[in-house]
Amino acid sequence: MHGPVPAAWLLVALCAATGAYCLLRMRSRVEEQRRAAGAEALMGFGMAVMAVPAAVFAPPRWVWPVYAAVFGAAALRALWASRATPHHLHHLVGTCAMVYMSVAMAAAPPGAAHHAHGGSGMPLLTSLLLLYFAGYVLLAGARLVPATVAGVGGGPLGWGDRPELSRACRLSMGIGMVAMLLTM
Repeated sequence: MHGPVPAAWLLVALCAATGAYCLLRMRSRVEEQRRAAGAEALMGFGMAVMAVPAAVFAPPRWVWPVYAAVFGAAALRALWASRATPHHLHHLVGTCAMVYMSVAMAAAPPGAAHHAHGGSGMPLLTSLLLLYFAGYVLLAGARLVPATVAGVGGGPLGWGDRPELSRACRLSMGIGMVAMLLTM
């Protein structure tokens, strides 16, 4: 990530913590929540690795095509899953954004391939993705208003079933995506 190193580390911490919480959410008793949590964990950890400051770790150039392939496969899975649940359309946009950023990093000149300084992507596509994720962040923030929800099966809610925590998780990943796209 281009910019102050402390800001990059904060983004790494935010995305890694979000990915870790999504792993906890995979223990939910609801199958659809487990699937969504798995996709979100992949996104969180992928964003954390991508946000590591270049001064600390500059991965070899072959890493970016691998990233593009992994998130391309995740995009296909999200496309397939979106037939049943519209929430997966957001996963599709997120994974496509990760593919786009990976391809932009792979196409950047050597030495600038990790968290390139401006101009490393297509401005129109970057702007559209920024607009989408900024809108998503605003909407997700508005959805954080507390609501009472009954537990699955009438029992107490587990960590994987708490809607306010999963919304906060999605909000933090959206904020991370906006920050990463701003550096493109």
